[in-house]
Amino acid sequence: MKKGWIVLGVVVLGVLLAYGWVKGTYNGLVAAEEQVSKAWADVESTYQRRADLIPNLVETVKGYASHEKEVLTGVTEARARVGQITVRADQLTPEAIRRFQDAQQGLSGALSRLLAVAERYPDLKASQNFLGLQTQLEGTENRINVARNRFNEAARAYNTRIRSFPANFFARAFGFGPKPYFEADKGAEQAPRVKF
Repeated sequence: MKKGWIVLGVVVLGVLLAYGWVKGTYNGLVAAEEQVSKAWADVESTYQRRADLIPNLVETVKGYASHEKEVLTGVTEARARVGQITVRADQLTPEAIRRFQDAQQGLSGALSRLLAVAERYPDLKASQNFLGLQTQLEGTENRINVARNRFNEAARAYNTRIRSFPANFFARAFGFGPKPYFEADKGAEQAPRVKF
């Protein structure tokens, strides 16, 4: 009889240890996936900050350079395209991130053209409103880079976790798939040419 209780105790202890191990592994995977989702939300929030600055920037430029209609319209249309692209954290795929990144790159190009237009208007360049918006935009571009780097780090940690033994068995069993990374924009590997 004593032997039976010992065997039962060992079996119960083994089941509890296995349960704790599976639970800990699963919860660790969930926590890593949630970190990726949070990092993605931070990326979207930072890009949204940039999008929110654009109408004020366009209005400021419009006041000084109203005949630059093509550039102003281009920025407005690029901002609208960005607003149409939404990528939920649970639907992150390389294609979805590429579409998001392409739209953002289009907006960046339009903003560059807008800032180039501003160079032709000394009164605009001296405007405190314009200078303040330009400073905020520069700061936001830095924040975008930081948010993208943090997203990539969270995706790397998550991807490493779901591929590591023995968590990889649970990741497959519970449907945890790899998360894509932000990659450099096309042509970013070549340094820009500067001519004086």
